[in-house]
Amino acid sequence: MSASLNTATATTVATAQDPACAEPLAVLGRDVTVPLVTGGEVTYAALDYAASAPALQRVWDDVAAYAPYYGSVHRGAGYLSQLSTDLFEQSRATVAEFLDCRPSDQVVFTRSTTDSLNLLAAVIPADCQVFVFETEHHASLLPWTNAQVSYLNAPRTPDEAVATLERALADREPYGPALVCVTGASNVTGELWPVKELAAAAHAHGARIVLDAAQLAPHHPVSVRDLDVDWVAFSGHKLYAPFGSGVLAGRADWLQQAEPYLAGGGASRKVSRREDGGVDVEWHTTAARHEAGSPNVIGVYSIASACRALTEAGFENLVAREQQLVARVREGLAEVPAVRVLSLFGDDAPRVGVISFVVDGWNSSHFAAALSAEYGIGVRDGLFCAHPLVRTLLGSEPQAQGECGAPEAAPGERSLNAIRVSFGAGTPDEHVERFVRAVKELVTDGAKWQYRTEEGRCVPAV
Repeated sequence: MSASLNTATATTVATAQDPACAEPLAVLGRDVTVPLVTGGEVTYAALDYAASAPALQRVWDDVAAYAPYYGSVHRGAGYLSQLSTDLFEQSRATVAEFLDCRPSDQVVFTRSTTDSLNLLAAVIPADCQVFVFETEHHASLLPWTNAQVSYLNAPRTPDEAVATLERALADREPYGPALVCVTGASNVTGELWPVKELAAAAHAHGARIVLDAAQLAPHHPVSVRDLDVDWVAFSGHKLYAPFGSGVLAGRADWLQQAEPYLAGGGASRKVSRREDGGVDVEWHTTAARHEAGSPNVIGVYSIASACRALTEAGFENLVAREQQLVARVREGLAEVPAVRVLSLFGDDAPRVGVISFVVDGWNSSHFAAALSAEYGIGVRDGLFCAHPLVRTLLGSEPQAQGECGAPEAAPGERSLNAIRVSFGAGTPDEHVERFVRAVKELVTDGAKWQYRTEEGRCVPAV
């Protein structure tokens, strides 16, 4: 088995390593063709990486090589179970290395970023105060139901973000445990947040900080040590890995002191009956404490494979190439007066490959539908599970209601949502060029097809 895995790894690594990073990394679906309503077919341009990035071919090959050796983790004496257990724990070490974790940190495997942050919310001290900006994704904004939460207004500069947090932390009473939750890169604007400075401000006021790296980790190296964050959370499906796994990595003390996130097998070290008929449980103090049940070993292995692939491809090269794509998209959109790109920190703010915009005279759902049906381009429209932020950027009332998908608005009607294009290590130049060309043609010439509203979403009329 080891030879099979090593052979697959060596083959795929060779294709991934490109010194100049002139070519995108190979991903699944890169040759898929889709029909156009205007006739014919075209290679699908997947430009919705911020929702789910396509899986790297390297990851798929590694998983395929392992699949025949699948076995229960931590559960059996047989060869396949032992092998799978070793693979599972090696994956934990790979993720810790990818994140540059401290020796005392724990890496807990979860289902997603959302699951990771809900796990952290479940283990914080009962009297903990939580500070979160309104600009967060709902995965970061909503889990803190059992804590006293301070929602901070959207800052308009990185310095303002730090100053806002410092004021909020300085004013807190009583002075007890506190946690700051902040994104590394916005899932709406792609802008990078001053995580290191926010971490310093949090620690200066006796608070801890968790980094939502769902949109940062796929686009930029993340170092727990350098950023000095207490925890980091991310999702495999954003990091070019399939199968619905996630990570919460960081300080062990709150994780060890709290009851398990889920109670069951795997989390328990010893269970015994008492004389009175009850049950005594001794829980693990390792990461297994919060990994009850049979773990998703294939999902975990796919995350580790993606971590290795990105590292071996040269993350600096990947970042440089992505920035070229960002510049091309922004230049192209800037040439269309009807397009307004959404931003918190301004045009000069550093950002990853996530850009949201609105088009004058267009319902955003209509525009996204036309991109798909007439050009074979997949983007996202809506509020991106960051409703307060998008509402603020669009100039509507922060408390206005909205759905993650398109609201009930017909083609041509203004909608309080936006269009998001996102890309990364697997995006070909042609997909970006096609997108820019399509935006210009739609704004200049209009849609070639008629569209109607169906269950709140614009679709081609048949």
